[in-house]
Amino acid sequence: MEERMIMEKIREYLQLSEDVDVSDAPRKVEKGRSFYEDFSLRGIRVDRVGPGFVSCTFKVPLRLTDREGYLANGAIANLVDEVGGAVVHVEGLPMNVSVDMSIAFLSKAKLGMYFVFQDELEITSRVMGERGCYKGTIVVVRNKMTGEIIAEGRHSLFGRQASKL
Repeated sequence: MEERMIMEKIREYLQLSEDVDVSDAPRKVEKGRSFYEDFSLRGIRVDRVGPGFVSCTFKVPLRLTDREGYLANGAIANLVDEVGGAVVHVEGLPMNVSVDMSIAFLSKAKLGMYFVFQDELEITSRVMGERGCYKGTIVVVRNKMTGEIIAEGRHSLFGRQASKL
């Protein structure tokens, strides 16, 4: 039962509620989130959550594209950071601190003309290992329709351990 509650907290952290407007218009930031998190994660949908695993989908939004209409590399790095951090987060403890990220940018994801052919991304994060307070995750960003890998990131984090008492 406790594990289910933890998974729901991860889902709540990453995903906005259904009644939130996902347009690009400026709006008030939700309680407990920074403007940066709200701006970059708006529109992400959590599909599956399990122990050591998170799977999300995300349509490429206009606000995160570069001049050529592709998802900006910085936005991809942020997705690796946020989704990779969420998979190892322990409820009740502060968020883990990113120690190192290594990202291979293999392809591009695009916005599409008039939002008609907007790429939808599948973002999966898995825990690779854990030693004490140090954790490693791998995050794969792929085009959901074609299966083509857009980026693969390895993310190392450091944080407090849950008390055993």
